[in-house]
Amino acid sequence: MKIWISDTQTATHRLVRLNCEEHSDYKYLGDLNNNELSDFILSLKDDIDIEKNIKLIKYYGYLHLFIIHKN
Repeated sequence: MKIWISDTQTATHRLVRLNCEEHSDYKYLGDLNNNELSDFILSLKDDIDIEKNIKLIKYYGYLHLFIIHKN
């Protein structure tokens, strides 16, 4: 699956937007298979539900992950 990414980080949170279609402000992440996509999502947050998020991006064509930094 071809994935484009927009990644915004602040002191309090990180917003990662993944999309299956090209967008002008997104960077091309690559043509990822399920294992590569799982590894990438897991690298963002180690306790995230991988299967659910892969199903969501396949169904909707995009996925937004809002990750709150713990102090």
